[in-house]
Amino acid sequence: MELALLLVIVVIVVALVFDYTNGFHDAANAIATSVSTRALTPRVALLMAAVFNLIGAFLGEGVARTIGNGIITPEGGVAGLVVVLAALVGAITWNLVTWWRGLPSSSSHALIGGLGGAGLAAGTGVHWGVVLDKVLIPMVVSPLGGFVLAYLAMVAIMWTFRHANPGRVNRRFRIAQTVSAAAMSLGHGLQDAQKTMGVIVLALVAGGYHSGDDIPQWVKVAAALAISLGTYAGGWRIMRTLGRRIIDLDPARGFAAESVSAGVLYVAAIGFHAPISTTHTISSTIMGVGATRRLTAVRWGVARSMVIAWVLTFPGAGATAALVYFLLASLI
Repeated sequence: MELALLLVIVVIVVALVFDYTNGFHDAANAIATSVSTRALTPRVALLMAAVFNLIGAFLGEGVARTIGNGIITPEGGVAGLVVVLAALVGAITWNLVTWWRGLPSSSSHALIGGLGGAGLAAGTGVHWGVVLDKVLIPMVVSPLGGFVLAYLAMVAIMWTFRHANPGRVNRRFRIAQTVSAAAMSLGHGLQDAQKTMGVIVLALVAGGYHSGDDIPQWVKVAAALAISLGTYAGGWRIMRTLGRRIIDLDPARGFAAESVSAGVLYVAAIGFHAPISTTHTISSTIMGVGATRRLTAVRWGVARSMVIAWVLTFPGAGATAALVYFLLASLI
């Protein structure tokens, strides 16, 4: 077997491993609020999230194309495949470190940071204009927008139900959370499964086994199954951080946070083809609904730790990917 084909196979396998780690790392994004408010049991919530992640993966290709040809353009052949492989290893390493620490950092930004770090190490052109428009600006806008919209949505809910019986309202919103959690899981599949599809296509093009930026059906199926299996494996450490450590949620606030997050994910993926972070989005909406109680109700110390993890993700994953690139380049 020639080296280029072997590397293509290795990259595809590693990409699916990344997709799996993305699933269990980000499973909490979709279901933490529903579990914390006891709207769903953890196992039922994970199963539902896995199913809707699977469905969401087939609903578009825009994010996949941004990842596949928008961040870097590696050389063809072995040199380009080493860049893609190093980027994936860097992203997986960062995912595992932050998962172990229970920090809800962004798998998306770990992947993009890995691509940028490996690309810079290899002297490959990084498309900084695309990074600015599709990554950095959405990285700032999506959590800020999520915070404000979630705050406003929660204010509207509180006004609408201000005279209603609190117990009855909570019961209704627990039921409604089944729908909002499903919508959030659908948005997670729409966003995050496509990122792995884009990396696989990038490897296929670099290896000379594909042309263009369309996504083969087998790539969609493989990425969708990998992220769904990873989601079902669960992310209990991060679920605890999102579900309870930021703020103690009630069903109405959980519903508002999930609904706004899902909307932001859909708009970014379908309207702008922007690979935004599901972690950033749900974390900011949880803080937004929590702030309607009072600003001190949000545990800002936990939020600060999460922001630090977010800020470190690009350089952390990028530096790891660069080191992996230099190691692989010396061996191949």
